Amino acid sequence: MKVPKEIKVLENVCKDLKNQEKITDEQLTQLKEALGSRFTKAWEAVQEERVKKYIFSPSGRIVWVVVGREREYQIMPEAVFCSCDDFYFRVMDREANICYHLIAQKLADVLGLYDKIEEEDRLYDCLMEEWKKVTA
Repeated sequence: MKVPKEIKVLENVCKDLKNQEKITDEQLTQLKEALGSRFTKAWEAVQEERVKKYIFSPSGRIVWVVVGREREYQIMPEAVFCSCDDFYFRVMDREANICYHLIAQKLADVLGLYDKIEEEDRLYDCLMEEWKKVTA
């Protein structure tokens, strides 16, 4: 399966960032040119510390969440999944290749710019129910 150009740019920048301390202006330009407004929204989410990594103990389960305009969206990076409407209506229909929440999570993770929240396993089910709620 051919990887879309904008996804390749994102993956290459993230790979390079693992060996750098911070993102360069050149990398920001590459991402902006490749991903457009989705990158702009993602970068705002990263800078505004709206990317959260929940770590549950003692299980070690990890749940990524990005706080969006409407609510909090659950991210599953390994599955390349987001619970947002953009993912359901545009990414799933192949009108877009990625939503801004997934971009934000990838950048925040590689840059270490996320809010790390440690919770006990007993709160996992309650939080998962909250994240699954759909706003009307």
